[in-house]
Amino acid sequence: MDLIEAIKGRRSIRNYTDEPVTDDDLAFIFEAARWAPSWANTQCWEFIVVKDPETKEKLAATLTTKNPAKKAFTQAPIVLVACAVKGKSGYYDGNPATDRGDNWLMFDTAIAIHNLMLAAHSIGLGTVHVGLFDFKAAERVLDLPDEYTVVELIPLGHPAKEGKAPPRREVTAFVSYEKLGNRGEA
Repeated sequence: MDLIEAIKGRRSIRNYTDEPVTDDDLAFIFEAARWAPSWANTQCWEFIVVKDPETKEKLAATLTTKNPAKKAFTQAPIVLVACAVKGKSGYYDGNPATDRGDNWLMFDTAIAIHNLMLAAHSIGLGTVHVGLFDFKAAERVLDLPDEYTVVELIPLGHPAKEGKAPPRREVTAFVSYEKLGNRGEA
């Protein structure tokens, strides 16, 4: 599968089969995450592979009641927990390098997550970004040390059905030249 095909074809999958994800599949997707760029090559991300049904249930309980991904936590054979080390990305010599501080850890971890999700899709696996949950509760479920934070939860498995592409804005609707809103060519 070529890159544009993977980008255009990846969907948010909320229904999974019970087919297991192999260790080779996990190694493949984590290799893609490994090569994500990051602030000063800090590589602040960490991933926790959760297979235990009880822990997946506890993580599902951290989701808001309106989160449509809740049942994916029990259906998917794996829930990945994307975490990040605080005070690393966006910092030099232990001090924030910009006024954005630890916001950079979200950016860097998201790039690694996106690489992972595209790699998963390329080998027939499904994922969904889950960000609507109680982060502190998830950190307690996983007994995460204070220097780490949970960034996102990601059900991972074989899709039970294909997702449909949502509408997308045309490129001309979100690209400006020189100043925001200047939609003409440069």
